[in-house]
Order: sequence, then structure tokens, then C-alpha cells
Amino acid sequence: MGHAGRMNLRLLVVASAASIALAACSSSDSPEPTSPDASQGSAEKLVEISPLTGRAMTKGRPDNPVFVVKIENTAGGSPQYGLDRADMMLEELVEGGLTRLAAFYYSALPEKVGHVRSLRTSDIGIAGPVGGQIVASGGANGAYNKVEKAGITVFSEDAGSPGFSSDPLKVRPYNRLINLKTVNKSAKRTTINGPYLPWTPRKAAKATATPEPTGSATAPSAAKKATTATVRFSNSTATSWALKGKKWMRTNGHAEAGKDFAADTMIVLFCRVGDAGYTDPAGNPVPETVFEGSGEAKVFRGDEVTSVTWRKPSLEEGLTFETADGAPFTIDPGRVFLELVPKDAGSVNVG
Repeated sequence: MGHAGRMNLRLLVVASAASIALAACSSSDSPEPTSPDASQGSAEKLVEISPLTGRAMTKGRPDNPVFVVKIENTAGGSPQYGLDRADMMLEELVEGGLTRLAAFYYSALPEKVGHVRSLRTSDIGIAGPVGGQIVASGGANGAYNKVEKAGITVFSEDAGSPGFSSDPLKVRPYNRLINLKTVNKSAKRTTINGPYLPWTPRKAAKATATPEPTGSATAPSAAKKATTATVRFSNSTATSWALKGKKWMRTNGHAEAGKDFAADTMIVLFCRVGDAGYTDPAGNPVPETVFEGSGEAKVFRGDEVTSVTWRKPSLEEGLTFETADGAPFTIDPGRVFLELVPKDAGSVNVG
């Protein structure tokens, strides 16, 4: 595919003394990859890793694409359903200073996810790295056209896509639910260009008795202690976080009780925000988070937060990180929550 960062899903050796990376195509039109001949110097079993968690997919690749579901993130859409089943979560700015969630599903397809809301042009860079297929309810015509022109499949209630239902306890537009098993009956697997994040190889992640903030071989010593964080997107919206045990959890989220997304790692990325070029029905300009290029980031893992630089060369490529001295910085396998914060108007405070 040209760029080394766009290699297909990597393979890791289970219980091996060295990590192995191989290319594999995840298109429904291409044959499944085969393992190298074990007689040629290795008898280990080769297992693909998930592009969204970095964990071994011991049962093989799921028979579905990555679904990216757009979820309401205000009290109007409470409670949020199915967040605890997601592989990865992302929060992005929308109009009026509010935010919306993008929930990534690959290893499991819940039958009840929601409440589903509209897509944005920002979602091109969000779904692109893993060939994500967007599930949404509503959206401006201009946004739909740009997303589909980018080659991203959209399952939209507006277009009659299957799997949508109404929550009888809510009113539109906050009452739309989706059954991903039903959606998958009409979906085709798409090519996954590579991992969403630079995962720490399994050997390196297990070799350290005292966990570092990440598994990077050159983990910086400048990591600071943190057990709480406030991630501000605008004057009206901030997400509060707390370390509970070994997981980072939202403390002002809207998830169903006891079923919020539990993050092994929470990453705040400061991104440029532009104008999407249209307004919402209330006349508010719609912002567009530009999820490519580079910027500052803070990685929260355990009780440590580390400042790094994020890089994403294009909308369809995954993320990489660097320390202050330019060394690669990797993320230990697990569930990750990405906060795409406006670099000019946003902030993060730790405690």
C-alpha cells in the first residue's frame, strides 16, 4: 500500500521471546492470511492482534468490519447504552460547544447501542484508519457527501439502513437505538490499513515488573502523577475523569449505570478545529476537528501522565507518538479512550 505506516494488521507470536510483524489483508474479497511454515525455525502459534486494542485475537479475525457508532453525549441522550462493550472510544467537539462520542465495535456486536446521533465530516479521520463503517442517524447532506466521497460506508437511518429502533422512554432525536448484529447482516468487511495506535509488542509489555506509563522502550522519566483529570472542550463542556483501581473512568458521563467504558489508557490529543462549512438547524456553525497532522498529547496510564507529540500523516492513517527527544512512544495493549480537544480553546487539568 506504499506507506509503511499503512501496513495491514500485524501478527504477534504468542508466548514467544520475540515479536513478529506480518502483513495481512482484511478484505472480504481477499483470502485469509496463512501462518508461516512452522518447520522453518519456529513452532509458535501466530495470532493477529486487534487494531483497536493491541490484544491477541485468539479466535481469529471477527466476521465483521469495524463499526463506528455516533452517540449522543448530553443529558438528553442519557442513558448511553453499550459503551462497556466497545473496543475503543473517542470524544469529539460538535456545534454549540457540545461533544459527541464515536464508539468503535469490532470484537463484539451489541444488540443495543445508543442513543445514535448524526455524523460529522470529522468522522472521516476518525473512522479512516481502520476502514470503519459509520452508524448514524441524521446529518447534513454536505457531511454525508464528503464522508461517502472519502470511501467510508455509512449505515444511516435516513437512508433506510436496518437495525434501528425507538427507545419508548425518549423522544427524537434522542431515542434512536441500533442493533449491530442486524447491521452486520448487510455489511461487508473492509480493508484495515493497520493498527489505530502504536501498540507495545507483547514481549516488551510483559517484561517490565514495574509498569511504565506505557510500554515504550524509551519511556520518559518526566511522567507526572495524576489520579484525576478535567478535559475541557469549550466553555460549556468538560469531561471529568478519575482513576478507579487501574482504570480511567468518566465521573460526569451519561452511560447506563455501571456500564460506562473503562479505559486502560486515556489520551488527550490537541487538534486543530476548523469550520465544516454549514450550520445546524438552530443556526450554530458546525466545527470540524482536523484529525491529521501533529500536535501535543497527554497519555494517562495508571497514575502517571506523560506529555508526548502525536502524529497522523493523513486522515486514513493511524496514530504514532514521540517523546520530547524524538524517540517512539508506544501504548500498552488495552482499551483506549481518545479525547480530541481543540488546541486553541481546549485544555486539560490534572490532579
